[in-house]
Amino acid sequence: MAFASFDNRSAGAPMAEINMVPLIDVMLVLLVIFIVTAPLLTQAVKLELPKASSQPNVTQADKIEFGIDANGGLFWNGEPVERAEAARRFAVESQRQPQPEVHLKADQAVAYRVVAQTLADASKAGLTKVGFISEPEQP
Repeated sequence: MAFASFDNRSAGAPMAEINMVPLIDVMLVLLVIFIVTAPLLTQAVKLELPKASSQPNVTQADKIEFGIDANGGLFWNGEPVERAEAARRFAVESQRQPQPEVHLKADQAVAYRVVAQTLADASKAGLTKVGFISEPEQP
């Protein structure tokens, strides 16, 4: 360690040594604090919880198979219907909880106008789940 001296020759020179004792003291105090608190952070209460098995209560929504043939004929679950009757049935089905899914099967030769009218009727009735059914493409 370096102490100040009464020698005037070296009085103006800066002291080039750092006193490490206070730094070591602080480090040791922090080390003790971490050693004491580390077990407290990892402590867990071991419990034996009761075991129960149950199945989730999932309500499956009904589905409506709505078909449109190449001539523009409408089919409700395989039964031929008119557009006004289909719109009325859409309105009735939209009131059910949960709402049924509409599976729309349209022939590839049908005019898009008929498909758009059917989608508009379902939307006006309040049905929100509409899916398109198609055949997978064969290579």
